[in-house]
Amino acid sequence: MPKDNKHLLYFCFVGLVCLFLSSCSTAPVAKSPVDAAIYGSSSTPFAARAGVYHSIAPGETLWRISKMYDVDVQSIVNANRIKDVTDVEIGQKIYVPNAARRKNIISLYPNRKWKYIIIHHSATDFGNAMQFNEAHLRRGWKGIGYHFIIDNGTCGKDDGQIEMGPRWIKQQDGAHCKANNMNERAIGICLVGNFSKGKPTKKQMDSLIYLTDKLKKYYKISKKRVLGHGEVLGAKTECPGTRFSMRALRSRLD
Repeated sequence: MPKDNKHLLYFCFVGLVCLFLSSCSTAPVAKSPVDAAIYGSSSTPFAARAGVYHSIAPGETLWRISKMYDVDVQSIVNANRIKDVTDVEIGQKIYVPNAARRKNIISLYPNRKWKYIIIHHSATDFGNAMQFNEAHLRRGWKGIGYHFIIDNGTCGKDDGQIEMGPRWIKQQDGAHCKANNMNERAIGICLVGNFSKGKPTKKQMDSLIYLTDKLKKYYKISKKRVLGHGEVLGAKTECPGTRFSMRALRSRLD
């Protein structure tokens, strides 16, 4: 294995260890309605089409991946000799031919229970949805506790990439903030990074603003109900970090 890859694997492993020490509590599962998707902008402008490799994240389907890269499902199936479109696994690397620049895809589902949006940091320098999912499974949880992850450009994901977790796709309760019953009524968004040591990247913040505005508009959530984890009544944490300004975030929201 190349030396650089060994370094990357090491730091991702360190990130997982830190995550075990800084995560939140689990919650029961709710029902799962379905709706259409809203498409966001990608992280790189005017990129030419080219074949790319994509590692399947928790909750992703070939249909969702095809929408991310504007490629029909059959082209992906043919390129990877896939016999059953449902027979794909988390972490599986597939080739996406003639891919357009990646889009952030946000699916919105009719549901009256979402009353708050809670912002978190991973408290790790590295990570992505797949790694956090594995860490949370090892804790005995039902997979990743957050509804959305906003990546910071590490561990194979783009800076500012938005990943939807299975809990969001299935409209299940979160496992990100037990205080004040927020797991049952709040959408959990986690940005990869430790914001007690540093700050989110510009692309992470742009994606957070975009995602939060979409969610608050669709679910009629006011700005005052967009909270940092540590702002929740009864929560004893500095999450999303001492250097993350929730006041500045709310000032940028529509």
